[in-house]
Amino acid sequence: MSSRSDSGSGEDSLDRLLPHAGAPRRKSATSLSKTEPPLLRTGTRTIYTAGRPPWYDEHGAQSKEAFVIGLCGGTASGKTTVANKIIEALDVPWVVLLSMDSFYKGLSPEEQLLAANNDYNFDHPGAFDFELLVATLRKLKQGRSVKVPVYDFTTHRRQKDWKNVYGASVIILEGIMAFADKELLQLLDMKIFVDTDSDIRLVRRLRRDITERGRDIEGVIKQYNKFVKPAFEQYIEPTMRLADIVVPRGGGNMVAIDLIVQHVHSQLEERELSVRALLASVQQTQPLPQTLSVLESTPQVRGLHTIIRNGETSRDEFIFYSKRLMRLLIEHALTFLPSQPCVVQTPQGHEYEGRSYNGKGITGVSVLRAGETMEPALRAVCKDVRIGKILIQTNLDSGEPELHYLRLPKDIGEDHVILMDSTVSTGAAAMMAVRVLLDHEVQEDKIMLVSLLMAELGVHSVAYAFPKVKIITTAVDKSLDDFFHAVPGIGDFGDRYFGTDGSDSWSDGEDQEQLSY
Repeated sequence: MSSRSDSGSGEDSLDRLLPHAGAPRRKSATSLSKTEPPLLRTGTRTIYTAGRPPWYDEHGAQSKEAFVIGLCGGTASGKTTVANKIIEALDVPWVVLLSMDSFYKGLSPEEQLLAANNDYNFDHPGAFDFELLVATLRKLKQGRSVKVPVYDFTTHRRQKDWKNVYGASVIILEGIMAFADKELLQLLDMKIFVDTDSDIRLVRRLRRDITERGRDIEGVIKQYNKFVKPAFEQYIEPTMRLADIVVPRGGGNMVAIDLIVQHVHSQLEERELSVRALLASVQQTQPLPQTLSVLESTPQVRGLHTIIRNGETSRDEFIFYSKRLMRLLIEHALTFLPSQPCVVQTPQGHEYEGRSYNGKGITGVSVLRAGETMEPALRAVCKDVRIGKILIQTNLDSGEPELHYLRLPKDIGEDHVILMDSTVSTGAAAMMAVRVLLDHEVQEDKIMLVSLLMAELGVHSVAYAFPKVKIITTAVDKSLDDFFHAVPGIGDFGDRYFGTDGSDSWSDGEDQEQLSY
C-alpha cells in the first residue's frame, strides 16, 4: 500500500420473469486490488497485507479493533524502513501499511502549473484529504473493507481505479502529517516519531528525487528550502511531543524497534478471541429458528442423502448425486427471493398473471473451495448471475477461521446474495462470510446462507448472530464430533468431491485444512 509522495515518505436491474443478474499456502492472502498484490517485502520475509482472523464475537458484533500505529517524521526520515522492520519483527501475518501519500488532494490546473515549477507546497496540511483518510482508517480499524485512492504523482490526480483493502490485525499509518489532525490522532493506538538528522534527510531526498523521479538538483533544493524545511519546522517537528516513542536514527535503532514490537504483541494478546471455541461451548436447547428452511425430506431427497452419506460411495457417484441435490437445493432457495405480480401476453394473445423477480440483482458467493461446487447449479437456474468468492481457512495452530481472500462483484450491496457452502458445523466460517458481506454493505435480510448439510449448532450460531439471514439446507444433523464435524455427517465434502486427502485440501469452510499450490 505504501507509495512515495512529493513530500517524502455490477449488473443491470432484473426485469425478466425468471431471476437472473447481470494456490496460496496457509497464512497467505489476496485482496481485491487489481493493481498489485497486497505484499510487503522486508529484508528476510514477505508479509501478506490482507485478510485477518475474526474481528467479531460469537454474537456477530464488533468485538475487537485492529491495533493502529502512527509513524510520523520528516521527509526521508526513514518512516517506511522503520515500518518494515516493525512488521518483520512482529511476525504477524495480517498487516496493512497505509501511506498518507495516497491521500493527497487532486490538483486543479492552476495548482498543477505551480507543481510543475516546484512552486506548490505538498508539505502543508491543506495538501492532504484528512476527511477521507480519517473515514478510511476508521473503517479499516473496524475490520471493514475500504477503497484507498491511488495517487498519480505525474498528473497530481487520483487514478480512476482505487485499491480495495480489508482490515488487519495491525495497521501502520505512515506520513509526514500523521499527527497533524486531532480526529486522526484519536484513531492511533501508538504514536511513533522517527527523528533523523536534517542533513541526512536532505541527502536522502536529493538521491531519491534525482535518481527515482528524474528531477534536477536545482529544483529539489528549491522545493526543499521553500517548502519542505519550513513545513518541517512549523507543522511536523512540533508534533514530536505527541509521540509515545521517539526513534532516533530511524531503522537503525533496533533497541527502540524491539520495545515497540514487545508492546504491540502485548496489545494483540489482549485482543485475542476464540470464536469457534465459544460457539462450540454454547448449549443450544431452544427450537430451531424460524429463519431456517429445510428442503422437504421426500423419498428422492432421502435417497440422495443415503448415497452421498455412504462412506462406500465412489467419487463419481458422490459427485453425480451431490449435483442433483445441489440443484434441488438452489431451486428451493430461489423461492425465497422477493417477487411481484406480472402480467404477460401469451402467444395466443391471452393475458397470463404470473410473478417476476422484484429486486436489483442476484449475486452468488461461494466459500472456497467446496462452495464452488454449487456454482453450476446456481448458474443453471439463474441466468447471468454474478459470482463472488471468499476463502476462509482454519488456522491449524489456533483452530480459528481466517479470512484469506475475497473477490466480490462491484455494488454487491444492492443485490440479494446467495451465500454457498457445502457444510456448516459450528457456524464459525459461515459467520465470518456473513460478516464480510455485511461489511461490504449487503443488507442482512438480503443474504441467504445455502448449504447441503448443517449441524444444529451452526444453525443456532448463525441465526443468533444474524437473525435476518435466511438459512436454507437439505438436512440438519443433531451433534458434532470432537473435530467439530457434523454427526452422522457427510465426511469431508471437499476431499470426497475433488478426490484430495485432508493434508492438502482447500478450505471447506468448517473443516481443518491447509492450502497447497
